[in-house]
Amino acid sequence: MTKVEYKHTEIAAKKNLGQNFLLDRNITKKITAASEAAEGDNVLEIGPGFGALTREIAEKCTSFTAVEKDPVLVEFIRREYPQVRVIEADFLKVDLEPLASMKPLKVLGNIPYSITSPILFRLLDNRRHIESATLMMQLEVAERIVARPGTREYGILAVQLQAFFDIAFLFRVGRKVFRPQPKVDSAVIRIVPKASDPASDPDGFRLFVRTAFRQRRKTLHNNLRGKYDTGAVAGDLLKLRAEALSVGELILLFERLVPLG
Repeated sequence: MTKVEYKHTEIAAKKNLGQNFLLDRNITKKITAASEAAEGDNVLEIGPGFGALTREIAEKCTSFTAVEKDPVLVEFIRREYPQVRVIEADFLKVDLEPLASMKPLKVLGNIPYSITSPILFRLLDNRRHIESATLMMQLEVAERIVARPGTREYGILAVQLQAFFDIAFLFRVGRKVFRPQPKVDSAVIRIVPKASDPASDPDGFRLFVRTAFRQRRKTLHNNLRGKYDTGAVAGDLLKLRAEALSVGELILLFERLVPLG
């Protein structure tokens, strides 16, 4: 078990919580600057850990909220940063609507590799409560989020997030700035919800995307048949694979299809 010392406190990193603590202050400064967090913003930090990012946010905001699952780290953050309102909970189970009742949230975090996708989809579900999210994650996931059509990385995660967010890949972070050191590099991205949903039925579109990419090597026709009435789509479009279509093209296709049953 790896132990990390910070501010004269030694805490063992818990593998089951995916804990990798960021120790390079230059990186935390860059993340905070990219988030544009400022006094008066409604800031929410996911998983403050040892407070590396918390410290930088606290220099911009006199008060904000953090969600931390590890009770040992909750105690540490409350002691070191009394101005922070710490919610001891699993972020995936926190109701974000009350936290955004007065103002949309600016979310920041070095999020655990093991639950990166669930966190991203949680933010997608709560996009109307979010002003922006500036997040550090595994490089591979960040590359999947910004992937373009026709690439191996392009899939459900890319299409669903690109459909509902404006996304910027900000910078790469090497593995050596973490303790314990992970086996992969990281990256920081920033996502901002679009002013309006691009599809007439957002939940229906998200289901359509999962269906269209259900078996990547199969054509759209094979993946969609039995689920949608494909008769309204003329030409050879359905002979293509989902990965060949841009996000905009997938939205247009969805709007032309009628679900069966």
